[in-house]
This record gives sequence, structure tokens and C-alpha cells, in this order.
Amino acid sequence: MSRYTITVTGTVTRQIRSDPDAVIGYDPPLRTYFLQAFPHEETDEPALWLGTRDRPFESLEDLRHAAISHGYDFMELPPELAAMLVDDKAAASARPERDGILGQLLKHLDQPK
Repeated sequence: MSRYTITVTGTVTRQIRSDPDAVIGYDPPLRTYFLQAFPHEETDEPALWLGTRDRPFESLEDLRHAAISHGYDFMELPPELAAMLVDDKAAASARPERDGILGQLLKHLDQPK
């Protein structure tokens, strides 16, 4: 899993704030980009945590649109960082598909209830 620090802005408790320690990366087992920002002061769970399911964000643009739809945003990524994230995804693409028990469980969890 790759993890890079970026700044995310958003409205938290009705105030516009920024989180300069937000994390963006690629999660090979879930085959998705992810974004975490604004940790809760007591639980340390992020207020924004995108990319927790199998393949929801296959592009950085998809991830950014999701962040915006949740009231958050991040600036355009520097070309070097964007390239590293794309490389992380490409390196993970050689991993075999999950068709065993874990793959079945993840597919089951992704089904609408």
C-alpha cells in the first residue's frame, strides 16, 4: 500500500479547515485509490475516508470527484506525485485476482443490502 501526504480542505463542524497531513495512496488488495483526512480528536478515525471497498476509485479523478461530493477537495497533485500513484497502481496490477474465500467475502460485502 502506498501512502503520500497531501493537503485536503473541507467543511468540518461548519468551519472551513484544511488538513495538511491527509493521506492519499493506492491499496492493492482493494484495487483502489484511497483518501483519509481530518482525524477525529478522540477516536483517530478520519472524518473523510474514501476507498474502503473493492475497486470504487480506479482513477485519481474518480477519487477527487468523490471527495468533492462529500464536501472536501484537494489541490491538483504535483505531476511527480500523480505519476507515483499511477505507478503504484500499475505495479499492483500484476497481483492475481482474488477468487478465493477473501474475494468471495469482499464481493459479498460490496453487494447492496
